[in-house]
Amino acid sequence: MTRTLARELASKIGQTVTINGWLHKKRLMGGLNFITIRDRSGLTQTLVDDKEQLEKLRGLQIGTVVAFTGMVVADERAPGGAELHDVKIVVDVPVTDEPPIEVDKPILHRPENLDNLFENRVLNIRNLQEQKIFKIRASTTRYIREFLYKNEFVEIDTPKLLAGATEGGAEVFKLDYFSKTATLAQSPQFYKQIMVGAFERVYEIGHSYRAEPSATTRHLTELTMLDIEMGFVKDHEEVLDMVGDMTQYALKNIYEEHAADLKALNAPELMLAPDGKVPRFRIAEIHEMYTKATKKDTTKEKDLMPDEERFISEYARKNLGTDLVFATRFPLVAGKFYHKLDVEDNTVLWGDLIFRGVELSTAPLRENNYLKMVEQMTKAGLDPKHEGFKYYLQGFKYGLPQHGGCGFGIDRFVQKIIGLSNVKEACLFPRDINRLTP
Repeated sequence: MTRTLARELASKIGQTVTINGWLHKKRLMGGLNFITIRDRSGLTQTLVDDKEQLEKLRGLQIGTVVAFTGMVVADERAPGGAELHDVKIVVDVPVTDEPPIEVDKPILHRPENLDNLFENRVLNIRNLQEQKIFKIRASTTRYIREFLYKNEFVEIDTPKLLAGATEGGAEVFKLDYFSKTATLAQSPQFYKQIMVGAFERVYEIGHSYRAEPSATTRHLTELTMLDIEMGFVKDHEEVLDMVGDMTQYALKNIYEEHAADLKALNAPELMLAPDGKVPRFRIAEIHEMYTKATKKDTTKEKDLMPDEERFISEYARKNLGTDLVFATRFPLVAGKFYHKLDVEDNTVLWGDLIFRGVELSTAPLRENNYLKMVEQMTKAGLDPKHEGFKYYLQGFKYGLPQHGGCGFGIDRFVQKIIGLSNVKEACLFPRDINRLTP
């Protein structure tokens, strides 16, 4: 018999169907025995009144793989408004060991329970409420891809093994590569800029690796990043508009498609600017606003403090009606060698997108002049003749237009969409300084 999914049951009232899935819950009440089956689409409630059939489940635990065949009967009290009666049971894969957690019960996300959550991830992901997080995550990357496709971005796939930490910094993972020292990529920065010379607009969604000794609610050592780069841009504002429009497109669609799931997860209400434009504040302006409001002087900081990110987010939500805000124009001292500098203004053409109190994305304009790039590398203490820069600089030497882009944290985005307290909760198998398995 053709398999029927739980979500299809209500359309088959009066028919005999087969449901394949996992044993999810047993309620044995003598004459009325309700067995719940889980499949990829949801739950099916079954009424088993035949003792011989019920005996087939004796000693079997949640997770047992089964096939239930029966008559579909309307019942508004059942999930989806229908259930199976006159059931015949086939046990495909018996499970006799009692699981360490109950997947039909709420999964606790309190800080003190996170280790238990991750230790039992293989099982707790079978919890329907927990699955909502990762279905929302899947839709997040789908809508981002959809937006970028509509705007003529080409998806690329770049190496994660590099010849060295050519961007500088010590926060890299090193490994032996056939007697050579290699590092895991912190970002596809160089590759995506090179590809502007071929496709103009490119993006990648992939893993990046940061050997940061940070055990915070916002850091991971293996993270999922969206990286985009776009050429022939008129100015930095065009880059910020693209990143802002992409983020709002994803948010609107996620909140529409997953309205029920987000409500069940107690996600915050979405607020976006009525005019569709993400507001901008200069870094110096935010420092002044924060210092005035809190009497804590941050005016000499080159970046925003985490408390300032929360401050400007609260300000934007309360006064401008939006969950998104850009912090722009970083001081020159914060710039990297590949950033476009505005020496007259003493700032870097760089903007951070902040969402509900946390930085999601860095979105700078890049330096595209070959000689200027070599000069800025040298000033940064880097060797332009290093093997790791050879092919990168070829792109500039043989013509790259003015371009810009962003690095965008998918994990943080999902965390803040749902309102989770820790970025690790938005990852299936999070990696931090304390966790390498599962």
